[in-house]
Amino acid sequence: MARKEDWLVAKQSVLLASVPEDLVETILSHSEARSFDRGTTNFLQGEPAHSVYIVLEGWVKLFRVSPNGAEAVVGVFTKGRSFGEAAAFRNDVYPVAAEAVTDTRVIPVRAGLILGMMESRPELCTAMLASVFKHLHALVAQVEQLKAHTGAQRVAEFLLELCPVQDGACAVTLPYDKVLIAGRLGMKPESLSRAFARLRDMGVKVSQNHAAISDVSRLHAYVEEDRATAWSKAQ
Repeated sequence: MARKEDWLVAKQSVLLASVPEDLVETILSHSEARSFDRGTTNFLQGEPAHSVYIVLEGWVKLFRVSPNGAEAVVGVFTKGRSFGEAAAFRNDVYPVAAEAVTDTRVIPVRAGLILGMMESRPELCTAMLASVFKHLHALVAQVEQLKAHTGAQRVAEFLLELCPVQDGACAVTLPYDKVLIAGRLGMKPESLSRAFARLRDMGVKVSQNHAAISDVSRLHAYVEEDRATAWSKAQ
């Protein structure tokens, strides 16, 4: 790989974080970064899964389209995140489609390359199991968020993920449009608007694609509150 910064991002991804460094070099030397313009499809739902993708820059959404044409957002991935492992390692088809929601750079890593190296380097198998476990853990956390948090708490947690500090005031830029944010958080756009309104009492002011947070630690405390308590405060 030509760019050192790409190598550093890829090495810290869920896919490669547990892989021995010499194997990372081999894998990345056989992989080439690709650029996708906003709105461009990385792969389609039902397409044969040959590669795992590591995001270098930008944001990519994974989504499914139901028989009635409705779109369900499964996940949104940014720098250092990887996706497509389960389908690619099974030589299956992608169960979702992937689309660049901003201008994006990714590294497609051929699953066959990794599978072919496993026989001679069994520690690679352990590393891939660690990758799958991390994805499973993230999925469980997402389900827990949907079940245990109010809509306003989910939005607050999303904003906190964008904050570079743990306390004090902070201003963040929403990385993609509010319709996609709503889909990512399992909400309807109108529910997202109501959640933003409820967070004003928590010191959050949203204007277009910017959010100003007066006290980050206070917002953390709100996210960690019991659902019933948080709901009563939101009324």
